[in-house]
Amino acid sequence: MKIASKYVVTLSVVALAVIASGFMYWRYIDRPWTRDAQVRANIVGIAPRVAGPIVQIPIKDNQQVKKGDLLFQIDPSTFQAAVDNAAAKLRQMQAAQVESKQNLDRQTELYKTKVNDLTDLEDAQDSYESATADVVAAEAELNLAKLNLGYSTVYAPVDGYITNMNTSPGTYVYAGEQLLALVDSTSFLIAAYFKETQVRHIAEGDKAQITLLGYETKPFEGEVVSLAWGIFLQDGSTVDLLPQVNQTIDWVRLPQRFPVRIEVQGTPPAPLRIGQTASVSTHHP
Repeated sequence: MKIASKYVVTLSVVALAVIASGFMYWRYIDRPWTRDAQVRANIVGIAPRVAGPIVQIPIKDNQQVKKGDLLFQIDPSTFQAAVDNAAAKLRQMQAAQVESKQNLDRQTELYKTKVNDLTDLEDAQDSYESATADVVAAEAELNLAKLNLGYSTVYAPVDGYITNMNTSPGTYVYAGEQLLALVDSTSFLIAAYFKETQVRHIAEGDKAQITLLGYETKPFEGEVVSLAWGIFLQDGSTVDLLPQVNQTIDWVRLPQRFPVRIEVQGTPPAPLRIGQTASVSTHHP
């Protein structure tokens, strides 16, 4: 009896081990899991389109802003003067155009009555066309001046959070120079890095369970939207026109990790911040 009991216990332990191994393998296949995941978001670099000294900054670092909120204003006086000058030039060109049109009408009537010859009429036509072209150019110059005046006031292009702002009123800024970063609050996602042995078990549309570090008891839902098609490889990079291949140990082959893009669908337990660490498990719906 004792020997039989020992066999029963041993077989039971082996059976439980086989069942547990099968369950873990099923979990590995059906629910790939990684703790190598990070919160990501799009960052909008804010740069002025015109140069000049800043006269107003109503925001502060790390502030939340809405699309259309004023971020900063460049001294508009120079651009307003350019608008006024372009408007005056346009009126001058329009007056010259009217005068040319009146002269053209006179020359046309005189030509019809055979008082003037064709040369005078053609000269009047050329003058009118030139005046019309001057008006078009002056209108374009005025529109450009108005655009530059509008560019002197910079608004938030998206909803988001101001970060890395180190600018004060009085600072002279240049066109195209990035002054601050705006984290797009509508673009937060999870970048989960799965082993290449797991990627084949993940597909677009799979459901994901996301857990932030520090909030392990409060998971939230997500959905796989895409899988990366490649990663940077150090081996095989070209150096002096020849591929550089580093030595590897054949019996130790570490699987590569590929980023999987996951869209947040549930409600996170805390505001998402770029770089936060997360754990992710996926499963087929």
